[in-house]
Amino acid sequence: MAARRALSDLMTRQALVRTAAMVSKSSLTPQLSGNVSARSGDGFLITPTGLKFEGLKPADLVECSSKGAVKARLKPSSEWPMHRAVYAARPDVKAIVHAHSPFATALACVHREIPPFHYMVAVTGAERVPVAKYATFGTEALAKNVVDALGAGFACLLANHGAIAAGRSLEHAYRIAWEVETLAAQYARAVQLGVPRLLDRAEMNRVIARFHDYGQQEAAE
Repeated sequence: MAARRALSDLMTRQALVRTAAMVSKSSLTPQLSGNVSARSGDGFLITPTGLKFEGLKPADLVECSSKGAVKARLKPSSEWPMHRAVYAARPDVKAIVHAHSPFATALACVHREIPPFHYMVAVTGAERVPVAKYATFGTEALAKNVVDALGAGFACLLANHGAIAAGRSLEHAYRIAWEVETLAAQYARAVQLGVPRLLDRAEMNRVIARFHDYGQQEAAE
């Protein structure tokens, strides 16, 4: 049993390091900002504070318990309370990507949500991508605001901060993070051209239902 747990932990660490490297290479977040985590055992693993994602090693990841205790030689990301709060509130969430991606952050800084201007907004599990109220980074207040904004969805913007994407796996969370940044860019450009025509709630609910089991990879997760 112990050997099985150790193997599972190692596999999660390796997957998390790969995802963090992808976040860095994709320019989803500037150097030394943002963080990535994944459930592991009774708690979760998260990227350490102050280290670049590129070159990160499995042993560098910080183990956090669901009760808040931290076990590691390195300090966890300052946003670990936010990750802990999301995992506690959402049993379906297995991984989280927090990024300061350019367009999503721009919208967050003007407290502007991403409305149902495009049916792909539904890929986040909700009819819109809301904005969590501002609170100082790394605080319990911010953690609560993020949980409130997420609701049953998989993404929200953080006022004057960035964006957070939750997922049923690391791959899913990374994909949601990219979808949010793509939608933010499209919405920002659409607003420049005029007033976007929004889809109604009934249509968004239909699309959300279709996305529930859409795609080969999601069906396997």
